[in-house]
Amino acid sequence: MKIAALAGGVGGAKLVDGLAQILPPEDLSIIVNTGDDFEHLGLFICPDLDTVCYTLAGLANGDTGWGRREETFNLLENLQKLGGPGWFQLGDKDAGTHLERTRRLNGGQILSQITAEFCRAWGVRQTIIPMTDQTVHTMVDTIEYGELAFQDYFVQRKCIPRVKGFRFDGIEFANPAPGVLEAINKADAVVICPSNPWVSIDTILRIPGVSPALSTKTVVAVSPIIGGRTVKGPAAKMFLELGLLPSALTVAEHYGDLLSGFILDNVDSDLADLFSIPTVFANIFMKTHEDRRNLAQDVLHLIRAL
Repeated sequence: MKIAALAGGVGGAKLVDGLAQILPPEDLSIIVNTGDDFEHLGLFICPDLDTVCYTLAGLANGDTGWGRREETFNLLENLQKLGGPGWFQLGDKDAGTHLERTRRLNGGQILSQITAEFCRAWGVRQTIIPMTDQTVHTMVDTIEYGELAFQDYFVQRKCIPRVKGFRFDGIEFANPAPGVLEAINKADAVVICPSNPWVSIDTILRIPGVSPALSTKTVVAVSPIIGGRTVKGPAAKMFLELGLLPSALTVAEHYGDLLSGFILDNVDSDLADLFSIPTVFANIFMKTHEDRRNLAQDVLHLIRAL
């Protein structure tokens, strides 16, 4: 079974790791949000893309879910001592990735090509594709500060500002990266990972051509909301501030007719009768590698049933 997964953030990385434990590498393609990419200290940083790559490479920090394991922060400590900005936790190993990516971009390579070459160097055999090679910036419209770049909102301001809406700057000029539409068209099904619908998945869906390609596919989504809360990230807070009840049902309604099936956490079994599409209940709170595999297996069982 060939699967194309749409992913962003730690939740997305964990589920694709589970899928990677089951599927042959050639049967799994991951299309990753790049709306939170940004430049910092002259470096081009791709947080979601790196989280997915590090996770599948076995390099991710198991405690945080992001960054590198056994990381050191000598660069950051010296930067702060000299009066530089220390709000973004840039590790020494991680900095090497950003330095080489920036060097290659400045030399004329495109992001999808660089990502493929990095994956080969890290031993990642699955296909990981940025959603686009063009620059798209997720902008968060807040009550307190107006529009903020996503990393300003998410990291520097710790998701404290209240959200009014979102804008994807540059989306109208973006094209799917090479391989994105091909991965969707060749897939037997598409999995929307338990990532933030607003700032991880919507960015991918807004890339021209992606949603029309999905309209002909079996699409299954996994809820990032468990019992009205998120494991990580501000998705539940965003729903509340936008006047929406943070629930698995609200997530499914957000994706609408795109979905063929939906997976909720076991704690949300009381919502079963409210869905008009097939649902499965599972353990979405992925604490261990075995949990990731089990959830991936539940996803594939639902796809086969559909």
